[in-house]
Amino acid sequence: MGAGVRLEPRQAPPDARVLPLPHSANVSVLPPRAVERIHAGTMRVLEEVGVEVRSDALVTALGLAGAHTDPETRRVFFPESVVRDALALAPRELLLAARDPACDLVLDGKDGYLTVDGNAAEILDLDTDERRASTKDDLAQVSRVADALPQIGFLWQAVAARDTPIETQPLHELHAQFANTSKHIQLMTAVNTEQARSAVQMANIVAGGQRELRERPVLSAFQCSLSPLTYDGGPLEAATVYAEAGVPCGFVAMPIACATAPATPGGTLVTSNAEVLAGIVALQLLVPGARTFYGACGTVMDLRSGAAACGGPEDLFFQAASAQLARNYGLPSSIGTFATGAKSAGWQAGVENGLSVTASWLGGADMLCGAGLLYGARVYSIVELLLDAELFDYLRVIASGFAVTEEDLALEVIEAVNRGGHSLATAHARANIRRRGQSQSFGRETWEDWETGGRPDPRTRAKERARQILEEHEPMPLAAGVLDDIEGVIAEHEHR
Repeated sequence: MGAGVRLEPRQAPPDARVLPLPHSANVSVLPPRAVERIHAGTMRVLEEVGVEVRSDALVTALGLAGAHTDPETRRVFFPESVVRDALALAPRELLLAARDPACDLVLDGKDGYLTVDGNAAEILDLDTDERRASTKDDLAQVSRVADALPQIGFLWQAVAARDTPIETQPLHELHAQFANTSKHIQLMTAVNTEQARSAVQMANIVAGGQRELRERPVLSAFQCSLSPLTYDGGPLEAATVYAEAGVPCGFVAMPIACATAPATPGGTLVTSNAEVLAGIVALQLLVPGARTFYGACGTVMDLRSGAAACGGPEDLFFQAASAQLARNYGLPSSIGTFATGAKSAGWQAGVENGLSVTASWLGGADMLCGAGLLYGARVYSIVELLLDAELFDYLRVIASGFAVTEEDLALEVIEAVNRGGHSLATAHARANIRRRGQSQSFGRETWEDWETGGRPDPRTRAKERARQILEEHEPMPLAAGVLDDIEGVIAEHEHR
């Protein structure tokens, strides 16, 4: 069946803890010939240019596992046959389990899920609207709000716990999130082996043991490349720690066109693709069959300031194209979404993020990352989180489709109402009315009621709702003693 009405809609129950975004209209922005050329260019880069790996031990290990290496320059080269064989080992589906099984996510290409983003160093204070350094308590509050929102499927570390010691900051962030959400957590800040081992130890405690974590990974992670074509040793070593524990660990490239990548979209995509595949292939060579995924957050440089120009039209192309490349390799994808360049949750943020989530959906992104960021991922806003969740929900309603059964066509209702009456008074309406979406932040009241209410805008409504959630929502508690055990892991790590 082509594009149009879906005869079998993907309607989530009204009390669902997580709402998926069905992949009902994937669009290929890259024609087949372009995909072939990007792949061929990527293979040439990986085999001839290689990737710098800043660890002598890893360079040696990858050489023994089948890669070609130059120990003097610490460059690792991956022939196409090595890439092909390594990619074949990577699982095509992933389970992102949650403490609450109702929040389990299966990444099988059928649905996409939204997360909060992305370890911002600053946050807009909910009371003062002033920008300030973020804290562990801020992360706890964002996580609690995200736990209450069914549009949020899993959680990154939205803000940095900057009031904690830098060496244990990732563990404090994980502690804050385990205590404030029962959804899946994806750790992005543990970037060396010691941090990764402690994070796995904490996840073992929450899951109930090593075997339980392997069967139901309540934690996943990812590591970032350094554009162009570089990996620090710590992140790759941390990835192997996760993989050996059964914790999914992906790789994310964040190239900036005109800066760390070529000025052309094709050159940027080759750079991004090569960096992601290098990480995935390296992990498969070191831990065959490791659970992993393909991540991309490409953007362009603002030629006026030299900073990353997040939110522009190039980002939309990179999102859809990167998701398409991931599909081409049969890998689950994590695609940077919602990172508006706006400084406030206003018109610019709405336009950029509305187009952004549409681009990621059309590209078939499995993980859409993520809601709540402003100022090109530098500042976090709980108000923006709520508004982004509503944008996601708008698109989800469209993507879910609607049925055209005899019951849905409602011919008898049409006939009865035509003889006099109102459709709202019918049993048919009472049975189906709860399917209608109700906006939480966008105004639908009369002009007079809007005036009487003080002319509230979406930001005002979202702020009131955020405060209500923080006052009323109680996440699923951890089992007795778990928090004490987690804190013990942090204390031991700090002691070391």
